[in-house]
Amino acid sequence: MKNIGVLTSGGDAPGMNAAIRAVVRYGIYNSINIIGIKNGYKGLIESDTIDMSLSSVADIIHRGGTILGSARSKEFQESDGFKKALQNIKYLGIDGMVVIGGDGTFRGAQQLCNAGIPTIGIPGTIDNDLPYTQYTLGFFTALTTVLESVEKIRDTSSSHGRTNVIQVMGRNCGDIALYAGLAGGAEMVIIPEVEHNIEEICDKIMQGRARGKRHSIIILAEGAGDAKEISEIIQEKTGVGTRYSVLGYTQRGGTPSAFDRLIGSQMGAKAVELLKESKSNRLLGVKGNQIFDMDIEKALEVEKKFDQTTYDLTKILSI
Repeated sequence: MKNIGVLTSGGDAPGMNAAIRAVVRYGIYNSINIIGIKNGYKGLIESDTIDMSLSSVADIIHRGGTILGSARSKEFQESDGFKKALQNIKYLGIDGMVVIGGDGTFRGAQQLCNAGIPTIGIPGTIDNDLPYTQYTLGFFTALTTVLESVEKIRDTSSSHGRTNVIQVMGRNCGDIALYAGLAGGAEMVIIPEVEHNIEEICDKIMQGRARGKRHSIIILAEGAGDAKEISEIIQEKTGVGTRYSVLGYTQRGGTPSAFDRLIGSQMGAKAVELLKESKSNRLLGVKGNQIFDMDIEKALEVEKKFDQTTYDLTKILSI
């Protein structure tokens, strides 16, 4: 293993830079050259690369986003585009790949593995929607960002005696809304995994007001409904002034949390170690604060289990 390529693909996530830094420095420590591939699989097709050095990853561990850039590439999924990528891998002398991203990124990693390119995947997505791992890189930073916004909205919501519907990311997985709801003391969370009852939500708001509570916070995952529409229905049914906020891409940015820096660093080093040991077709994950690796095909077949315990606890503590 003389040359390892590293790329980030799909949506960016805080902690990606920590993983890139670890890949580069752990690789150089083991006398392995690291080639940075810009803008994900698109850069692999276009041979848009940079030779990484110790100085190229200096002072990036605390930065959000990804210094390599990220993009989604439909061309990579097509036969001609994939052939170009393989040709460039051969031309660049890349012996193995480290890819950082989510489900789509790992599908691309699986293609590389099937084509005989040793590849290791690092889960980098704020949605925490990869079932084989307990947590993904960037999730806890996004959660902290959401909580900061919730606290600020709560201040103005309380001042005006309003209900606020806060929409967060999560098309198919409601983990950001669920965990933020529990940690932020929301009155209700609305997530794709559970069908919501608008009458129940309105009843809860009115019960709170009956005991003197001036405001209510509802956290909505984007895949479970439209914040504007839900806020209008709540105001119509309760007569309580209701506003909505869509947090959007603020959730992707920001300084990575200590946890995301730690697991990013540990995973980056582990990925290089596995390639150095001639191991391939593996995805890295976190369980019980330990980094583990798993066969890529088996990992992608794992079904997401809904965290019913946390959901029930959120409802109990918000009475």
